[in-house]
Amino acid sequence: MKIICVGMNYASHARELGDEPPQHPVLFMKPDSALLKSNKPFYLPDFSNRIDHEVELTVRISRLGKHISEKYAHRYYDAVGLGIDLTARDLQKEVREAGMPWEITKGFDGSAVISEFVPLERFENKDFDIRLDINGKTVQEGNTRDMLFSIDQIIAYASQFFTLKIGDILFTGTPPGVGPLHINDEVTGYLNGTCMIDMLVK
Repeated sequence: MKIICVGMNYASHARELGDEPPQHPVLFMKPDSALLKSNKPFYLPDFSNRIDHEVELTVRISRLGKHISEKYAHRYYDAVGLGIDLTARDLQKEVREAGMPWEITKGFDGSAVISEFVPLERFENKDFDIRLDINGKTVQEGNTRDMLFSIDQIIAYASQFFTLKIGDILFTGTPPGVGPLHINDEVTGYLNGTCMIDMLVK
């Protein structure tokens, strides 16, 4: 199982980081050891002074596929959920300025927080509202219709480079409002108004 993530998939988020919206999906990977499930607490690591939250729609791959056409991409996933892509922002700034890889800033243990997945058949509308609250205050919210690249486009593009396998997870990008986590924060994430993640920071 692999975790494929898309960076800067909302134009407003790209701009808040000082970047121009990309022409193609910006892909990066997280190892399976990054998964944090079942509302387990997240422990702030000692290697970073700023861990940022990035709430995202997640997608579960349900079929084996390679070189998938965009028009058939909808056949390759069967459920969605909510995720939080945790980012060591201070380290990311350092490695980006040095032209180095992102792995240590995005793929550390516990950096891929995920909810349970919900079958697509339960949703009438495939435009999903996502929201993140910290200590009861909304810090991020958006709708997937504002993504630069749709789920189907991401699947088609990613499958040019990686064989998609059953159980793979896509993180589809975050809306604006990213910011740091602190000890004792209560982090709650919502998909279409339903609480999917309720996590403590320690």
